[in-house]
Amino acid sequence: MTVTATLERLGLEPGTRALLVSVGGLGLSHASNYAVYAALRLGVGTTSALMVPCPWSRDAAASYRNDDIGVQFTVNAEFERYRWGPITMSPSLIDGDGGFPRTVEDLWDHADIDELRRECRAQVTRAVQWGIDVTHLDTHLGALALRPEFFDVYLEMAEEFDLPIRLPDELTEPRVQFPLRELAAEVGVLHADRVVSLRSAGSREALLELLRNLTPGLTEVRLRPAIDTSELRAFDPDWLTKTAEYQLLTGDAELNAVLSSVRPIGYRMLRDAQRRLR
Repeated sequence: MTVTATLERLGLEPGTRALLVSVGGLGLSHASNYAVYAALRLGVGTTSALMVPCPWSRDAAASYRNDDIGVQFTVNAEFERYRWGPITMSPSLIDGDGGFPRTVEDLWDHADIDELRRECRAQVTRAVQWGIDVTHLDTHLGALALRPEFFDVYLEMAEEFDLPIRLPDELTEPRVQFPLRELAAEVGVLHADRVVSLRSAGSREALLELLRNLTPGLTEVRLRPAIDTSELRAFDPDWLTKTAEYQLLTGDAELNAVLSSVRPIGYRMLRDAQRRLR
């Protein structure tokens, strides 16, 4: 799908520089929940996705106020000292210490596709039961987007619940050895034209440069904010980057000024456009 086609389906002018600001980590910890909702409600963040199996997901759902929230299929638990596991009876999705596999390679080697499908469906269903108007689907660590048999499940869930999806970022997508954009287009599932993940301590400068040079079309940029707590420092080796991104999203006047020149949108707009097309 071309850039012009994406904008047309969203009802936007051809030259529009549209931007999704995705703030990740919802449900991961209290530190993440607080920061994500702060970014969304200040208007800088435009979307997030709930990690349903994580320990703080119920708290995130309880704080929901019709925000633009999707479901991030979570079938890995990557931290050494902070663990979570499936919400269904899925032995193939559990590693030796009772949680999800720590790496996507371990998941790919051992996951039963039927169990994976059941777990993904249950994660969306639980979010809906918690009262969330699910706007899109995402995949934690890219686990469901980087291998064709797993992408089939991802796309099947997008069709079943009629939701847009988040595709891999611009550094990862060229390494995918199958036509994921074409497969999504065949079944009418929408996505951003371009996805950029900011994963370093230089997120501020990288984000400002990206926004100043934003091209027409729909770009998604992803950050992972969190407030600084002793618990976050204890389990997450990337805590410094996440706390810096919280400060960036909630208190940076220059960022707010640059954002005024682009068209912010959430995934709800993509979902509604996708459902109109169907």
